[in-house]
Amino acid sequence: MIPLMLDLTGRRVLIFGGGDVGARKAAYFEHEAEVTVISRSFSPGLEGLAIRRQEADLSALPDEALRSLLQGVFLAVAATPDPALNDRIGRVCAGTGVLFNNAAGEPGDVIVPSVVRGSRYLVAISTRGKSPAVSRYLRMRLEAEYADLDRMIDLQDEIRSMLRETEPVQAERSRILWSILSDDEVWEALASDYGRARGLAIERYLHA
Repeated sequence: MIPLMLDLTGRRVLIFGGGDVGARKAAYFEHEAEVTVISRSFSPGLEGLAIRRQEADLSALPDEALRSLLQGVFLAVAATPDPALNDRIGRVCAGTGVLFNNAAGEPGDVIVPSVVRGSRYLVAISTRGKSPAVSRYLRMRLEAEYADLDRMIDLQDEIRSMLRETEPVQAERSRILWSILSDDEVWEALASDYGRARGLAIERYLHA
């Protein structure tokens, strides 16, 4: 597998299973994709999500009915509590060319990672299903230790624009930006005062 980040705007995502696992998957995709959850019953965790619900007894549906449901779908998620049913859904997806994530059963061709998200960055973490606890641990550590990362990205972007006007050598621009990124005092200032951090970076690295 290789990591990718996809724009799912306007894409259809179909989730088989409306339990707690299906609700978590729906919440992951609903901000961007057009999500439909198919199930006999639906978890309270689905309340308030911008999704469509479709009632069906998935275990009673033949493969042909599953193929019909998958028409026009970009990604399908099998989130039922029955691994054998999930695997069958995966086989139908493989035969129709629909990307597939399996919550329980044989691995699909898509992994839904743990995500650390800011307004300026997105980090995806996966252990390929071996240890969800490790993925969660890394996410929590990153969120705690880099709480001001959005501000640093803004600062890097601003200083980078300044350097394009004043420093013709790319290697020197990179060195300056890396020096700012490695400066503990700049990070400390970012936690409370962006203007102070900006002034410190300019004084130390642009006016040196």
